[in-house]
Amino acid sequence: MSAQYLDIENIPESLQKKVHQSLAFKTGKFVWRIKFNTPMNPSTVNATNMFLTNEFGEVIKTNIRYDIPNNTIEVSPLEPYAEGLFYYLNITTKVQSKGGQKLKEPIKIKFKL
Repeated sequence: MSAQYLDIENIPESLQKKVHQSLAFKTGKFVWRIKFNTPMNPSTVNATNMFLTNEFGEVIKTNIRYDIPNNTIEVSPLEPYAEGLFYYLNITTKVQSKGGQKLKEPIKIKFKL
């Protein structure tokens, strides 16, 4: 049985220490938890502004939940990841704080099982 792991590549050095993931390997699924340092505008936390894609550019169906008390966004796939394929967690600059502040640049994290 091969080991399941998360391979994160090409993360800018400035973001490496900020990326924290919580893995739950249940039938090839795990949940990304993204913690922000300021409260978010819940209307901007959605599947248009934050999404997963595979290496072919196909959008993966997800459930996105904003945990207001912990200021954490959870992104979980609705179907298992395929082993050996690359995936991308995409966070666009359309995700905003309650005060309307946007990310300075989009975030794209490459990973695979």
